[in-house]
Amino acid sequence: MTENEVLTKFITRLKELVELERRAEIEAMRREMRRLSGREREKLGRAILGLNGKVVGEELGYFLVRYGRDREIKTEISVGDLVVISKRDPLKSDLVGTVVEKGKRFITVALETVPEWALRGVRIDLYANDITFKRWIENLNNLRESGKKALEFYLGLREPEEDQQVDFTPFDTGLNASQRGTISKALGSPDFFLIHGPFGTGKTRTLAELIRQEVGRGHKVLATAESNVAVDNLVERLANSGLKVVRIGHPSRVSKKLHETTLAYLITQHELYGELRELRVIGQNLKEKRDTFTKPAPKYRRGLSDRDILRLASKGIGTRGVPARLIREMAEWIKLNEQVGKTFEDAKKLEERIAREILREADVILTTNSSAGLEVVDYVSYDVTVIDEATQATIPSVLIPINRTKRFVLAGDHKQLPPTILSENAKELSKTLFEALIERYPNKSAMLTVQYRMNERLMEFPSREFYGGRVMADERVRKVTLADLGVEASVSEDVWKEILIPENVLVFIDTAGREDRFERQRRGSESRENPLEAKLVKETVERLLGMGVRPEWMGVITPYDDQRDLISSLLPEEVEVKTVDGYQGREKEVIILSFARSNERGEIGFLRDLRRLNVSLTRAKRKLILIGDSSTLSVHPTYKRLVEFVRERETMVDVNKLEG
Repeated sequence: MTENEVLTKFITRLKELVELERRAEIEAMRREMRRLSGREREKLGRAILGLNGKVVGEELGYFLVRYGRDREIKTEISVGDLVVISKRDPLKSDLVGTVVEKGKRFITVALETVPEWALRGVRIDLYANDITFKRWIENLNNLRESGKKALEFYLGLREPEEDQQVDFTPFDTGLNASQRGTISKALGSPDFFLIHGPFGTGKTRTLAELIRQEVGRGHKVLATAESNVAVDNLVERLANSGLKVVRIGHPSRVSKKLHETTLAYLITQHELYGELRELRVIGQNLKEKRDTFTKPAPKYRRGLSDRDILRLASKGIGTRGVPARLIREMAEWIKLNEQVGKTFEDAKKLEERIAREILREADVILTTNSSAGLEVVDYVSYDVTVIDEATQATIPSVLIPINRTKRFVLAGDHKQLPPTILSENAKELSKTLFEALIERYPNKSAMLTVQYRMNERLMEFPSREFYGGRVMADERVRKVTLADLGVEASVSEDVWKEILIPENVLVFIDTAGREDRFERQRRGSESRENPLEAKLVKETVERLLGMGVRPEWMGVITPYDDQRDLISSLLPEEVEVKTVDGYQGREKEVIILSFARSNERGEIGFLRDLRRLNVSLTRAKRKLILIGDSSTLSVHPTYKRLVEFVRERETMVDVNKLEG
C-alpha cells in the first residue's frame, strides 16, 4: 500500500468513527427522552418542566427569552448548553437554542425565532450537539496540506524536523525555568511541538507567553481549546497584554466579562456598523410588509411560476381559477421577497467586510476547536496554531485548527482523562494526536515540572507514580494546609481528630475490616454504589463544616454515577459532588474521594484506568481524604502502592476505630 493510500484509508476510518459516535450520542439522548418521562428527566437534571417565557431583549441577532416558574429550578443544564424547547414531546420539536443565563427560578435562552406557542407551558431539554460532528466530517473531507501533514506524523509516514532552541526575553518575568525552556523549544519548532503540562503546572500561563512571543515575531496566531471555559481562560490571560485579541464564538458561550473581546461585539463598535444595522432594519420592515400579502404557496399558484404571476399581475388579470386579486397579492409578495433577499444579502456582505477588517488587524484569534471550522476563521491566514486541552480532544477535533495553519503546538496531559467516547465501536477515537505524537517523537516535547496547586505531600505519590518523580512543588504551596485558612480541628482526642487536623494532609479511611463494606448494584444499572462509604463521606463533610471549612472549599469525587447520586442525596446542596470526569481541570481546598469498589472477588472495574486515579488524586490543594476498601483496591499494583504509601508516610485510619 502506498503512503497516500495509507493516509486515505485512515481518513476514511476517522469519518466512519465520527459517524458512529454521532449516532451513539443522538441515540443516547433520544433513547433517554423516549424511556423517561419529563419528570424523570427533570430529576436527572436534564429537563425543566412547567415554564413560561417572555422575550427580554435582543443580542447580536438572537432573541433572549427568559423562562421561569414559581418553584426552584435544580438542573444540570448550564450556560452554553444547547437545549430543545417543546410543548410535550421534545422529539417532535426543532426549536433549539443556547442557554445564556441561569438563576434560581429562571433560565434565559437565545433563540433565532420565537414562535408564539413557545412562551406558555413549555419544557426545556438538554440537547445533543450535532453541529460539532458535522464540522469534523466537513473538515476531514477538505483536509489541506497542513492537516494531511499532521496525520502523516501520526502514522509515522513523515519524520518531523529538528527543533532549535530560541532565546527570548519573557514578557512574564515570573515564569520558572521549565516554563521558559518549554517556550524556547516551542518557538524553535518548524512543524509541531508538544507541551506536557501535568496538574497545576501553569500550562495556560505558559501558552499565553508563547502566544505573545509568536506575535512579537510578527506571526498571526490561532489559539483554540476543546471547551469554551479553556478558551476564556486564555482570553483572560491575554486581555491586558496589549495584543489585539478577537474571540470567535456564540456570545452566550463566552464568559460575560469577556464579551468585549468577541467578534460579535467588535462588529457593533465598527464605524460601518450603523450602515449594517440600517440594512437589517430595512430588511425586517420589508419582511413584515411582505407578510401582509398572500404567500404564493402551491395551493394558490396552481402551477404558475413567479414569472407567470408577475406577468398576469402587470395585465391585471387572473387565470386557471386564480382571481386577479390573488394574483396581485402574490405578485406583491414576490416583489417584496426579492427586496428582502437582496437587503439581507447586502447586510451579510457588509458584515463579512467588517469582520475581515477586524480579523486582519487582530494579533490572536481565539475559539473552540469546533468553531475554528467557521467560515469567518478562514478570512485570514495563520502562521501558528496553539491548542490547549489537546489530550481531551479527538483527532477530528484538533485537525480543524491544525488544518488552517503552517505549524502547531499542542498542550495537555496524556496521563489524565482522554476524550469521552460513547460508542463502544468508536473507542479508537479516544486515542489523541498528542498521545500518539509524544509516544512516537518524545524529543518533540517538553514537560512543565513545577506545580503551583498543592501541598508537596499530596503531590508526592502522583508525581512518583505517573510522572517519573519529576513534578516538584513551588515554594509558595509546599507546606499549605487548612490551618492557613484559619481552620482548626475542634474535636477531642479521638480518631476523628487524626482525620480532621489540618497537618494530616493525606488520610485514608480504610473500610477493609467491616462486614457492611461491600458495594451494590441497582437493578438495571451498570454503575455501583457503596452505602458505607456514602455514610462516611456524609460524616466527614459534616465534621469539616463544623470546623469552619466552607462548603465551596470542598469537593466530593467518586468514579461511579450511582455513588455520586447516593452521596448527593445525603449532603447539603452547596457541597459539590461529581464523578472524576466532572472534575478534570478543577481544584478545591479539600477533596473527599470515595472509591466505591469493595467485593470479595477483588474486582475494581474501570478504576483500572489509572488516568482516573491521577485526576482524582490531583484536585486537592490542602487536604485529601480517601475512603475505600484497601483489600479490594490492593489487587492492583498501583493502588497497592498508594495504600502502602499512605500507611508508611501519611495517615491510615481503620474504620472500626471510628465507631462509638
